[in-house]
Order: sequence, then C-alpha cells, then structure tokens
Amino acid sequence: MMKNFRRSFFRWCSRPVLYLFITPVILSAFMLSGCSGEDDISGKKEVKIGLAAYDQYDNFISEMMELIDEDYAKIEKETGITVTTEVYYGQGSQFSQNNQVKNMINHGCDVLCVNPIDRTDTSYIINLAQENDIPVVFFNREPVSEDLLRGSSFFYVGADALQSGVMEGELVADYCRDHPEADINGDGVFQYILMEGEAGHQDAIIRTEYSISTIEGKGIALERVTSAIANWSGDQARAKMKSILESGTKAELIISNNDAMALGVMSAYEEAGIPVEEWPAIFGIDGIAQGLDAIDKGTMKATVYNDKEGQAEAITRLSFALATSAPLDDLDLENGTYIWLPYKKVTKDKLNEFRH
Repeated sequence: MMKNFRRSFFRWCSRPVLYLFITPVILSAFMLSGCSGEDDISGKKEVKIGLAAYDQYDNFISEMMELIDEDYAKIEKETGITVTTEVYYGQGSQFSQNNQVKNMINHGCDVLCVNPIDRTDTSYIINLAQENDIPVVFFNREPVSEDLLRGSSFFYVGADALQSGVMEGELVADYCRDHPEADINGDGVFQYILMEGEAGHQDAIIRTEYSISTIEGKGIALERVTSAIANWSGDQARAKMKSILESGTKAELIISNNDAMALGVMSAYEEAGIPVEEWPAIFGIDGIAQGLDAIDKGTMKATVYNDKEGQAEAITRLSFALATSAPLDDLDLENGTYIWLPYKKVTKDKLNEFRH
C-alpha cells in the first residue's frame, strides 16, 4: 500500500504528501532504547516529520526514501506513537527546497530531515530552523562543517566519500591485477574513462581523487582517455557515453562515481550494438538494486555498497528521538553531530550479503 501511495506521489512531486501510519499500541523496550512510548518525555501521541530530498528520480535516494517510510512504520508499531511525514522533492532547485522547508515549518513539523540540493548553501534552512527552534537532520549530502556546527540541533547522517573512493580503487586494482587480459591493447597501461557526478560536489571530487590515487598506489598504470560530468544521472551518462563512442574513443576501464551513471554507460554500449564481451570493465558506487543485478549478469564488475538501510534507520530513529525529546545516548553520534555508516565492497561472490 505504501509503495502504491509513493508511486502516486511521484506524479505530484511538487506537492506535500502526508503518509499516516496508524497501528495498535505496542511498546517495546528492546528496540529504540530510550525512545519508547512509555519513556516519551514530550508526552506526544503523534509526531510530524518533514522530509525534503533533492530528486525523486535519483535511484539511491528513491530506495532510501522507501526504507525511511518502512522504518517510521516500525517505530509506530514499537512505540504506539503515530508518525506523520510530509514529503517534498526539490527537483534540483535550492530555492524550491528552501520554500518547501518553510512550508514544513508552517505546517507544524517537529523535526526536519533534509537531503540538501546544494550542500554549500544550507544557511537559509539553518537560519529558519534556528528561528523556529526546530532540529534538522541532514542526510546523504553533507553540509559544510561551518554551517552544520552552528548549533547543537543540527545533525548529519551519511557515509564517508573518501572511503568509497578508496574501496572502488581497490576493487579496480584487484581486477586489473587478476585479469591481465583486461589490458586489451597489451601496452601495460589501462586506458580509462571517468564518469563523474556533479561539478564541484564534494562526493564526486573525493570519489574521483581517491579511486584513481588508490589504483595507482597499487602499482596499476593508468591513462585517462576522457571524462564526462553526468550529474549522478543514468540518462545523462548514457548520452555522454553515446557521444564518446561515436567519437571512436576506446577504453579498457569505466570508473563511475555511482551505479546509476555506470548503468547509463552500459545502456550506451547496448544501444551501439557492442557485444558485452567487448565492453570495458565497469565499476560503480552505491549498490542500488539495478547495480547488483548488473554484477550478477557480469555487465558490471563490482561496486561499493552505500548502506541505505543503515542510513534510513539512523535518520528515522534520530528524528523520532528529537521529536519526542528522548535521550540521544544510544544513537552513536560522533561529536554529538554525525552518524557515519561504513561502505562495503561488493563483488559477484558476495552479492547475497547485499540483497534484501
């Protein structure tokens, strides 16, 4: 029912949507330590959470938002407190997201959970939240520390981009070492194409830098033949890769900042009629469902799993604790502000660990 409701929402993405989960009262001391209904300091029977994400068409964000819905439903069942969420997508506009945050505050949201459009421009959201004494849990796109540390009611849930870049580099280096035949022209150097996320985006910059430096640090000789910025989008990556193929440029590796763009690259090769056995070795980051399927099929060699399940649980439990004035002691906050979820390497022999 919730998934059908979300599909309806996608058609009306510019409007707020309220999801109501009403379940029997079940108090649980085992889960949500310090956050159960009987320990609710605020005495509330209902809390309202505002959720603002940057793009409903981003595969990773879409999967995470579904998990957030499911986790709030679990919290209701555990505590007997009704959780209502008001959901917006910014469609790539920070101006639109700022207005959406204003709406959520005006509509009485107790806590805001924000996946910012522009991580360097969250000051409006922070100012508005401070003026109205509302906590904010930022997620997935980390605000600059100067903004995030302006008060004790701002938090971040996410993963360390540096770790993902290092792990992708290790996966590529291992593959090159174990498959010398991947050096198709036999020159001892792996020619590669880099598919990058947003220009100037911290995660894109860090993933690129550390994936390449890690590969070279493992003794693998590389030569970048070209790169393209595809803004995390599969469609943009497909179009960029189509142009690259039409130019006659060839590569032995495709190193992508995320799975969605890696999948777009694969679509370009398919549309060009190039047999899979002639494709370069393709690598991604995120571990979205389609990416895992591609590894299973052998069209992508490996990815780095971005723990969306862990992040969704951390976002929901932190926001619920803030909404009910519950202690945060059991939430594993670093410096009282950050919750970090580690990345993990995914290869074909480990797929079952990551399919849910």
